[in-house]
Amino acid sequence: MPVISANRLQELYAREERRFSDAHPKSKALAERAAGSLLQGVPMNWMTKWAGPFPIFVDRAEGAHFICVDGHEYVDFCMGDTGAMSGHSPKPTVDAVIAQMQRGITSMLPSEDAVWLGEELQRRFGLKYWQFALTATDANRFSIRVAREVTGRSKILVFNYCYHGSVDESFATLRDGKVAARSGNIGPPVDPSVTTRVVEFNDVAALEAALAHRDVACVLTEPALTNVGIVHPEPGFHAALRDLTRRYDTLLILDETHTICTGPGGYTRAHHLDPDFFTLGKPIGGGIPGAVYGFNESVGDRIVARTQLELCDTGGIGGTLAGNALSLAAMRATLDRVLTVEAYERMIPLAERFTQGVRDALQVRGVPWSIAQLGCRAEYIFSEQPPRNGAEAAAAGNFELDRFMHLYALNRGVLMTPFHNMALVCPRTTEADVDRHTRLFEGALGELATT
Repeated sequence: MPVISANRLQELYAREERRFSDAHPKSKALAERAAGSLLQGVPMNWMTKWAGPFPIFVDRAEGAHFICVDGHEYVDFCMGDTGAMSGHSPKPTVDAVIAQMQRGITSMLPSEDAVWLGEELQRRFGLKYWQFALTATDANRFSIRVAREVTGRSKILVFNYCYHGSVDESFATLRDGKVAARSGNIGPPVDPSVTTRVVEFNDVAALEAALAHRDVACVLTEPALTNVGIVHPEPGFHAALRDLTRRYDTLLILDETHTICTGPGGYTRAHHLDPDFFTLGKPIGGGIPGAVYGFNESVGDRIVARTQLELCDTGGIGGTLAGNALSLAAMRATLDRVLTVEAYERMIPLAERFTQGVRDALQVRGVPWSIAQLGCRAEYIFSEQPPRNGAEAAAAGNFELDRFMHLYALNRGVLMTPFHNMALVCPRTTEADVDRHTRLFEGALGELATT
């Protein structure tokens, strides 16, 4: 495939923008109206980054599809960037939520669902004790605070180009070998080097050197990186990570908010990992805000030993709506009847079909890109060799090419996850949905190859 010229890419993108604008007059009108009251016309600033001159406004969504206000139907491979991994509005979750809303939404008291969830989370993921939050960000923040408290250490360690929601300490990167704020980090409260050590994923020697300072309370990581392309751990990496964290008295937090795509017990269960903490956010409630964090018995005992009853509500952990009855009902229904073993047995082969379709198209066209799969998640990246760490994955990024691929897909009825090229298969995705993407992906490569 010849080198894609900047002019060619600009021409194609301009054509796709015109097609998009012509097809979405109602979304355009809503975007213009929204600009009068919403910052840059969107509810959250990152929505300005969607490919196209304005975002699509959604009318309704069900299963693996959604319909915009202009009446166009789309195959959704974004699935709310994993928040709707269960499919849009899965009936068991909807039924449970409606029933709970009629009985009460929140009371600051436990419900029977809390007990069921604790037992199910223990069974699925193996950790002894569980607590609830509203987002994975909070689950991670609370776990970090606990780790600092019980170890008496101030720093955490993350891997370069990690993603853990909006946890302050995780928006750090390596710049000339030193820890610095990541580009775009808005108002970091302190210099990230004060709170955070950063090393590259899969670099065992660098990991040991960082932990050897013995000032790291915890390592916070996904089992595989997912928000900068899928970066798999190399053989032996997780064994080394667990060995080193124990050797240097550092706690290990595994954030499975995205890697729950691996299977019903996440990457942890599938690969027999043994973390001290386990966090899981957005997909667990079928789209209703909810998150969980669990920890082993040793950590639990250390927490109890350091907790004073009189002060347990002032420690920076929790929240008025954490563990509310509505979220718990949604989480119970989603785990019990939606994200089941049988669902994964459908989803993972469809992700394999997606991956093979992309791989075949790349081979036919001779395009030096690669694609990686993790359970029911797949993502292609603009490099011939799969990256082995965050820096390599970030270096393969191409913002303008990303935008073209996304807009090209959107104009042909397929939504990919914004900001990177991830596809997530949900329980309601079909072979026809997957094959639709394969056809348009082949078409996009053909357009790019035309000089």
